[in-house]
Amino acid sequence: MSTTTASVVDVTADARDARLDGAERAWGDRLAADVANARLVVTADGAAEGAVATVVRAGRHEFIVDEPAGLAGDDAGASPVEFALGALLGCQTVVYRLYAKRLGIAIDRLELRAEGELDVRGLFGADDVRPGFSRLRVVVDIDGPESRERYDELRQVVDAHCPVHDLFSNPTPIETRLA
Repeated sequence: MSTTTASVVDVTADARDARLDGAERAWGDRLAADVANARLVVTADGAAEGAVATVVRAGRHEFIVDEPAGLAGDDAGASPVEFALGALLGCQTVVYRLYAKRLGIAIDRLELRAEGELDVRGLFGADDVRPGFSRLRVVVDIDGPESRERYDELRQVVDAHCPVHDLFSNPTPIETRLA
């Protein structure tokens, strides 16, 4: 199995802090002007391809969501549930950076790992088994000069304010309709 990785711009801690400050200032100005500016509508579009793959377009980005051969796919991309875990990790990283800056907590290294448990019987029709994750675990490996208690304080703030963590933690109404 081959893997692909998109390149990420390498930035200094000072450049990252400047970006975070700029974003927070810009959003503060937008919200001060009109609290209605807080409402965002985020969209993604998908088209079925191949056996069970989906080509997803989100903003300026396009990616493939697929399943491994054991679930009828061609393994052309991460599975839907792997993308869900990746979305959680990506969102947590953003929120860790934002709140570390806001709280004055130094981070030298931040690595995260997510693991989800699901029972495929739910996918294949068992009505008494939930088709989604029954449990998620996130391990945050964080290094820096702060105490463990300070990093745990940061973890609690991140978990309370991370939008994707919220998606997994709280029911979100979904309306599905035919076009």
